[in-house]
Amino acid sequence: MTSLMRIRRPGEHARVGFVELFFDLVFVFAITQVSHLLLAHLTPLGALEAAILLAAVWWVWIDTSWITNWLDPERGPVRLMLFALMAAGLILSTSLPEAFGDKGLVFACAFASIQVGRSLFTLWAVRGSPSQKANFQRISAWALLGAALWISGGLAEGQTRLVIWLIALALEFTGPALAFFVPGLGRSSTMDWDVEGAHLAERVGLFVIICLGESIIITGATFGELSWTPTVVTVFVSALVTTITMWWLFFSEAHEAGSETISHAADPGAIARRTYTYCPIIVVAGIVVTAVGDELALAHPLGVAGAATTAVLIGGPMLFLLGTALSIYSIWGKVAWPRVVGVAAMGATLLFGQGLSPLALTMTSTAILVLTAIWESVAGRDKKA
Repeated sequence: MTSLMRIRRPGEHARVGFVELFFDLVFVFAITQVSHLLLAHLTPLGALEAAILLAAVWWVWIDTSWITNWLDPERGPVRLMLFALMAAGLILSTSLPEAFGDKGLVFACAFASIQVGRSLFTLWAVRGSPSQKANFQRISAWALLGAALWISGGLAEGQTRLVIWLIALALEFTGPALAFFVPGLGRSSTMDWDVEGAHLAERVGLFVIICLGESIIITGATFGELSWTPTVVTVFVSALVTTITMWWLFFSEAHEAGSETISHAADPGAIARRTYTYCPIIVVAGIVVTAVGDELALAHPLGVAGAATTAVLIGGPMLFLLGTALSIYSIWGKVAWPRVVGVAAMGATLLFGQGLSPLALTMTSTAILVLTAIWESVAGRDKKA
């Protein structure tokens, strides 16, 4: 074990350091950029492009969170690495609005430099740990292959760029699922992934807070520029209640209990991979889409909502509930029925809510979220009793 790796002390929770919180500030900007991009291009193609960029932003962030789960961010070299990633992340965030335009190569190079640079640094940092060294040899090989695809897409144009980046993104998501298999090097074992469950849970929770905060910023800024008519105030209250309820549902007792379950699991790496690498991206997407829907509803609360407006107003909360339900299932293997029923209710509204106003749609989605939270809270109390 090298001096740059975290020292695990039984019974102690590896707290999130201030430098990690400082690193997260870049992603406040990145999430805002993705929201504005989706709002400006509310079409199927625009939604696909925004989804690709959001997933790329998430992958940069979650990979870094895994690294600081292993390395000690209080060490000087690790801090310098995080500062370098922040600089590249700021360039990446700045290029997001034009990533499918003139700044595609800038975005690709920033993304590739983060992924490859972080992996190679960690390979050097864990050189004293044979299992982790082999692990990051494989991860670095995947990062280099991914970098080639992202940069190739940045050099391409139009639909060709879209297709190449879809392949690159699929590679990013496939790597952990395949345990970073590399011919000649084999595959990693999740048993070797020394996971601090509470630390990862806290890191993911902080990213969700970033997204919820971005939602509040968008809602507040839009509301402040409008005339405060009863209709606009009603939409504003509904949007605020939605954000609060999302916080309530995500940071329920299951969130805290989940980290404990992972920490004491026989194979914590496997559970953490499912729960903190894959499931949260659906939650994050739900929050971002919901923020866009709130802005649309505030700007045009009355009249018949179009297909795109209906999709974001209902689809955002629906994605959020789906992601949280999957997270619960990935940890305990149990179905969170209140959330599943909430997803079904959102789906029914999406199918049969055509012709409703944005005001009616946002109030409906808010009511479903609140009822889901109440049902789950009451059911939880009944079980304890």
